[in-house]
Amino acid sequence: MEHMKNLLLIPFILWGFSCNSHQNGNEEALPNVLLIYTDDVGYGDVQAYGGLISTPNIDALAKDGLMFTNAYATAATCTPSRYSLLTGEYAWRGKGRGVAPGDAVALIPPGVETLPSVFQRAGYQTGVIGKWHLGLGEGEGPDWNGKISPGPLEIGFDYAFILPSTGDRVPTVFVENHHVLHLDPEDPITVNYQEKVGDWPTGNENPDLLSTMFSHGHDNTIVNGISRIGFMTGGKEALWRDEDIADELISKSHAFIERAKDQPFFLYLATHDIHVPRIAHERFQGITDYGPRGDVLVQLDHTVGEMVSKLKALGLFENTIIIFTSDNGPVLDDGYIDQAKEKIGLHQPAGPLRGGKYSAFEAGTRVPLIMHWPKKIKSGNSEAMISQVDFLASFANFLQLDFNKEQAVDTENHWKALIGDTSEGRKGLVQEAIQGVLTYINSDGYKYIPAHQGPAIVPWGTEIETGFLLEDQLYYLPGDMAEQNNLAKSRPEILGQLKMELKAIVANEQ
Repeated sequence: MEHMKNLLLIPFILWGFSCNSHQNGNEEALPNVLLIYTDDVGYGDVQAYGGLISTPNIDALAKDGLMFTNAYATAATCTPSRYSLLTGEYAWRGKGRGVAPGDAVALIPPGVETLPSVFQRAGYQTGVIGKWHLGLGEGEGPDWNGKISPGPLEIGFDYAFILPSTGDRVPTVFVENHHVLHLDPEDPITVNYQEKVGDWPTGNENPDLLSTMFSHGHDNTIVNGISRIGFMTGGKEALWRDEDIADELISKSHAFIERAKDQPFFLYLATHDIHVPRIAHERFQGITDYGPRGDVLVQLDHTVGEMVSKLKALGLFENTIIIFTSDNGPVLDDGYIDQAKEKIGLHQPAGPLRGGKYSAFEAGTRVPLIMHWPKKIKSGNSEAMISQVDFLASFANFLQLDFNKEQAVDTENHWKALIGDTSEGRKGLVQEAIQGVLTYINSDGYKYIPAHQGPAIVPWGTEIETGFLLEDQLYYLPGDMAEQNNLAKSRPEILGQLKMELKAIVANEQ
């Protein structure tokens, strides 16, 4: 049966290539696509969106490209946002897609429709470089000392250089394609998220060894003077130096582009900045007055500048679509004492929005989105309502390829909105906050937050409002971006309509 399925796919794939060739042929080369997916960058963090910290390279993309003011990640935390971005399916439709531990099995199994698989069928070279945080391996989890599979290469990427989860979780090693980079087989890695393994010191037991003190959680194994979530031992030759992560990602990205420059490429560059631990390279430390959080934001801007410079040097800039966006909203204290709160000054990471990372309020999921393509996209602003879950269907439409709509059930084609040909976007979208709370926004700008018995403040020390109340909330965002005026009681007919629309989406009846 599996053999027959593969045979049936062959005409479909060949049709995709021929259709793609017919569309572009010798008349026009397919554009490269560079998706820069940043970490914890808020709606107001970059200067183009009103921030006070210098981000000239990102601002240049905004100035010459299309800047969206009504764009959303699908969740207020990283793993579900990344899952939805790559699969075209809201993460909440399946279990186990919350914030993944560092030893999680692959959340996207082989055979699932993905954004990179669409590009592969169109003849693109595909690569992922940076933060993964979507699990690896199967069964008991990843085999850190052997072949790590399934992973990115099994879901549409030709090349992968990744942080397995994120910088504050073990193991603190890079994985290139199927193996831990620079691993000495005589020094095997052991990882455990339930109990301590080996004799490496921990932040809880040895705070005197820390260069950056933890504030909540993050008190397990110490690597590079920073205690992490989870326990590990072994793999000393493979351990990264936090200060070098951004430069490593730039170097690997440049090398990928060099290899793929003679054919179209799709590069998913998932930066670690500005996630904790915020450890900038020495040349960026102290470069701002905003502490380490400001410094790594400048480092992120430098990464963007380096990518642009490489594209220009290779003559690829004019026909490369650069997408700049973030996985969720901002947070100051997210587990380490790094002066983010004390040195924030007048800078407002969430801009005019309420809440932040983890929250049901707007700052949890409304994020910067910049589309830059000199050949096609004119500079300007767009108020079109866009969700990152729509990248899959939108690029499939542009490339004239079909995709598995039964699996990628939530993605919609909004290609014309993404390139500025229309200001009409989604009719409605769902956002996911912590504790599985789903909110809904319609195209008129009304937002529904269901009643939920949860804490008013994120309970692990972030000081961020969750947006949870024991009663329903209804806000009209065009006139109330800060979500201060609850209209649930005064506009019951609109509240009822939004409830029905959300129920239909959850039941997949839309």
